[in-house]
Amino acid sequence: QVQLQESGPGLVNPSQTLSLTCTVSGTSITANYYYWSWIRQPPGKGLEWIGYIAYRGSTIYSPSLKSRTSISRDTSKNQLTLHLSSVTPEDTAVYYCARARQDSLFEYDYWGQGTQVTVSS
Repeated sequence: QVQLQESGPGLVNPSQTLSLTCTVSGTSITANYYYWSWIRQPPGKGLEWIGYIAYRGSTIYSPSLKSRTSISRDTSKNQLTLHLSSVTPEDTAVYYCARARQDSLFEYDYWGQGTQVTVSS
């Protein structure tokens, strides 16, 4: 069974870098044709796609967050990592990792449970 688990600090100071890890089990993050996204949901708002890393390692980011976002992976640990720099309180959200197929990049078949991140001093 495919499982995704986000982890990271729940509280980040403004202007610092938010770093989160998604640990995947039950499948390989290099398995053909799967794309691994980071998505967030600020309080009282809808879901916002942040970016994805493909099975071959290429990345695409949301234009609105591109200048501050980096997604990478550790294939030996089967983990994905999100870095979001220069955070502000507007980056406070529940952050999710999720999987989609190449032919339906924004239709996710597996999600992590999400991790709350609060940006505050």
